[in-house]
Amino acid sequence: MFWKSCLATVMLLLGLVAVRPAHAVDYQPPGEEARCPVCGMFVAPHTNWTASIVFADGDRVYFDGPKDLFRYFFDLASYRADGDPGQIAAIFVTEYYSVRPMLAGDVYFVSGSDVLGPMGKELVPVAGLEKARTFMRDHGGVKLMHFDGTALSEVPEAE
Repeated sequence: MFWKSCLATVMLLLGLVAVRPAHAVDYQPPGEEARCPVCGMFVAPHTNWTASIVFADGDRVYFDGPKDLFRYFFDLASYRADGDPGQIAAIFVTEYYSVRPMLAGDVYFVSGSDVLGPMGKELVPVAGLEKARTFMRDHGGVKLMHFDGTALSEVPEAE
């Protein structure tokens, strides 16, 4: 009986590990005092645009939109002492249609549209390539991009 109980416990734990890897990072909303390190704007009032970077040490940095997030990311050494992109555990953005946090690599970014963020022109995160293309047609987007963890690259029209 004891061994069956131990086996059941081990199987349960293995099941939990398989469902949620140890390296998974959850999104946490910004606190009321969180400010964008790029522009200084308070982030919490802009829930439709909030973005964040989570570092391996647990530090979280919040932004009022993806545009400032990428300014920070591509000039990391100017904003953070170690400046090592390898220390980033996750990057979250708020998806335009669902208004829910998603990993930056799981969405497409549209630039040059008529949809404005808290500071004007913004990179609009949209989940799904077809939805992003539809958003571009509906809102006059100029460029469609995807983030691969190191770079924002333009998505060719034929893709």
